[in-house]
Amino acid sequence: MSGPWISRYIAEFFGTAILVILGNGAVANSFLKGTTGNGKDGQSNGGWNFIAWGFGFGVMLSAMLFGSISGNHINPAITIGEAVCGIFPWDHVVQYIIAQMLGAIAGQLLVVAIYWVYFKETPNNEGAILACFSTGETLNNKLNGFISEFIDTAILGFVAMGLYRGMFFKQSIDIANIGIGLIITALVMAGGGPTGPALNPARDLGPRIVHAILPIPNKGNSNWGYSWIPVVATTLGAILGIWLYKISFGL
Repeated sequence: MSGPWISRYIAEFFGTAILVILGNGAVANSFLKGTTGNGKDGQSNGGWNFIAWGFGFGVMLSAMLFGSISGNHINPAITIGEAVCGIFPWDHVVQYIIAQMLGAIAGQLLVVAIYWVYFKETPNNEGAILACFSTGETLNNKLNGFISEFIDTAILGFVAMGLYRGMFFKQSIDIANIGIGLIITALVMAGGGPTGPALNPARDLGPRIVHAILPIPNKGNSNWGYSWIPVVATTLGAILGIWLYKISFGL
């Protein structure tokens, strides 16, 4: 990381916004009625791969743009995990999280602006509208949602540390940036069946706030009873994953 801290906060804002725009934008294009990803007949759905690549590219491109400035956390769980493990200074944790949350909200507002007319056309059966904003466990099993988010984010934290601090990639940051996009894509494909997944408190909570506040057509409820899981489970998972890498290989 380099440059003044204010530049790092701004980078976290824009990086998280890009993640949400490309990720939740892909969800909206896939789920909402009449979009090019879904089709007027509802039969040409972009599918789960469509969404996985959206989030993967969102993280990868943000890393390429801002990794050298802020470290491209774009995720409060990673910021807290690194601070707990002594990698990131606690003095800047709150500022990073605020920037990430504001970026997630801003990114979701742009998704809403792009897809507003399609929300009007889409009935909210099976939570299609909320899925364009935030996550939930598909069987409404909170315990399973917690377990899956915890495991997925622990894997993310462990792999992220290896990509950016491991022997092979620490001299090849550009390749590591591609790798971080690929691990996000793979986790959405492989571990995202139960919940989405969130992997990131800001990616879930920021858009959920937008969903709750704005008069989104056909939006239904914001499922606040589930909202703590993508915050707590991902944070604990990131702490574990980063800690496991640190004690195993050093940093």
